[in-house]
Amino acid sequence: MALRVIQWSTGNVGRHALRLIANHPDLELVGLWVHSPDKVGIDAGEIAGIGPTGVLATDDADALLALDADCVCYTATADLRPVEAIREMARIAASGKNIVSSSVVGLVYPPHLAGFAAPLADACAAAGVSCFTSGIDPGWANDLLPLVLTGSCEYVESVRMMEIVNYATYNQPTVLFDTMGFGQPLDATPLLTIPGALGFAWGGTVKAVGAGLGVEITEIEEHVEKLPATRDLDLGFGVVREGTQAALRFEVRGLVDGVPRVVLEHVTRLDDADAPDWPQPAGHSGYRVIVTGNPSYTVDLQMMGDDGDHNTAGLVGTAGRIVNAIPAVCAAEPGLLSALDLPLVTARGLLRR
Repeated sequence: MALRVIQWSTGNVGRHALRLIANHPDLELVGLWVHSPDKVGIDAGEIAGIGPTGVLATDDADALLALDADCVCYTATADLRPVEAIREMARIAASGKNIVSSSVVGLVYPPHLAGFAAPLADACAAAGVSCFTSGIDPGWANDLLPLVLTGSCEYVESVRMMEIVNYATYNQPTVLFDTMGFGQPLDATPLLTIPGALGFAWGGTVKAVGAGLGVEITEIEEHVEKLPATRDLDLGFGVVREGTQAALRFEVRGLVDGVPRVVLEHVTRLDDADAPDWPQPAGHSGYRVIVTGNPSYTVDLQMMGDDGDHNTAGLVGTAGRIVNAIPAVCAAEPGLLSALDLPLVTARGLLRR
């Protein structure tokens, strides 16, 4: 019997998750929450770009939570509203529904945000449901992938997980300009570079890999570099002027006994010609995992959506990770879950013939 699923939001990740749920042979779309009044009453299939589903979008949360559903796929943006997102997910859990989410990214490893997420953990425990947060980054590209690699080592000295991506086609102005600071003066302090913000978001990823290695990350260090645009860049949804921020590099370093052992690094550009001395992708944008040990591994992961855009691939990869995990999450023990708590999630039933 197919698991009944509600999709919560239709933003950059949510619209892909909506399509994946509607097309998944083991899932049944039964509800859709939208933020925009303009979408209320529209068939979910029209929003997802597929055929009619018979499910109409609504902004009535009470009506959705009253539905008989097994799981809610919660992808509402939470960068600027993490407390509200936790509150909403706690309400969803209290209604007796499991949750998969890409929103409060530090929850990829729940102990990292144990106090902050306590209302959600309590609601899951009381209702006997589970909540799993993941994506591509933070998510499987820098927790599951390095854990698989280290699982074949004699010993491990360090692990580095890298995103090396050109964000020029990532059509999310709030994230690019406000959260990440592109187009702002180099001495500005956008949300992402406020002290503690990087650790809040990616510290869970670093700690998850540490936990997989059987060690405790005792300290998180943050390091940030910025470089200016060498020319005006018209992205189509905003212009980055010459001299303002166009490249961002940061590290979130997980220390064990004072030594960086697990490091997450982002190398982010808006123009491939910028920051030529920074690490470059293998071919085109993607992810890199470097395990130093015996054996040492370097794995480069390139990504491409079926529309020919690597940023689309990242969004679909985020949606795919949580949607395909729904059966495992519904079958899991109650509580907040990480990649360490789930069995191997595959594309079961999704082979096209």
